[in-house]
Amino acid sequence: MPAPLATAAPPSISRNEMRPVKYHYADTFWCTYIISVVSANIAELATYPLDLTKTRLQIQGEGSKLNGNGLAAAKKIQYRGMVATACGIVREEGATKLWQGVTPALYRHVVYSGVRIAIYDRMRKNLDVSEDHSGLPLWEAALCGITAGGIAQWMASPADLVKVHVQMEGRRRLMGLKPRVHGASDALKQILHRGGVKALWKGSIPNVYRAALVNLGDLTTYDFAKRNIMNKTKLPDCHTVHIMASIMAGLVAATMGTPADVVKTRIMNQPTDEMGRGLLYKNSLDCFRQTVSKEGFFALYKGFLPVWIRMAPWSLTFWLSFETIRKQLGANGY
Repeated sequence: MPAPLATAAPPSISRNEMRPVKYHYADTFWCTYIISVVSANIAELATYPLDLTKTRLQIQGEGSKLNGNGLAAAKKIQYRGMVATACGIVREEGATKLWQGVTPALYRHVVYSGVRIAIYDRMRKNLDVSEDHSGLPLWEAALCGITAGGIAQWMASPADLVKVHVQMEGRRRLMGLKPRVHGASDALKQILHRGGVKALWKGSIPNVYRAALVNLGDLTTYDFAKRNIMNKTKLPDCHTVHIMASIMAGLVAATMGTPADVVKTRIMNQPTDEMGRGLLYKNSLDCFRQTVSKEGFFALYKGFLPVWIRMAPWSLTFWLSFETIRKQLGANGY
């Protein structure tokens, strides 16, 4: 009786081959980048007046080298809160001034939002080795958020600096001070003229700290909260889930990022000498120390309410736009 034919052993199959992953062009780096930029600009236009109000609030109470007339004028426009500040801007400068500085803000998101989402998305995909691709543990997601936010903000810091300079021009003119800049392009030219290319990164250190903390709150919280809401409630990937996750992300991001945001705003807004050196603060640590010693710890949370109120709808608008565009392209939820 002939021996049975030996059958060849099946080739070893890796886990990834056993569970093929379907990729969509919307998941590519550059498509994710473009979708992020479009979504961020939609969110920025919708919530920008709150950003301007927040910036004005953070400058209030700051000591500065003003003449007698400028100091008296500054005292007259020390608004007490978010609503009073916004109403004061509309009454004294005009409603359109609520969008003053929006152009460099939009330019900033071409770099910042595109880079942060694209890097975070690439990192979380590369680090997720679970069989069911259920997502990263919290500490790994937090590390991805901090890294992506820090890199993106460092690259976008020059646009942020220009935005702050333009935002503060209305306040300076009400104080009787000579206009410092006449638009975004003029602000860029003057910054380069006074301090060279390196001056474009003035305030970048607290800006990077802030972005790292904000993205720890925004990207990580949204990703983690969305996944857990869907697992615990069995809700599908829908707008209800997006709204709940966005609200959580906005609160955490505002709580973690506001102190660094205050320091960043003051460093960027301070006057400089002919060499581009700050006249009020030596560095970020000195700004932090002076703010706390002169105005108290809670001065670090000036503008928290508009920061939170802005971050919640900003995050909501961004993520709804982001998820909707992806679905329109035929991709799965983020």
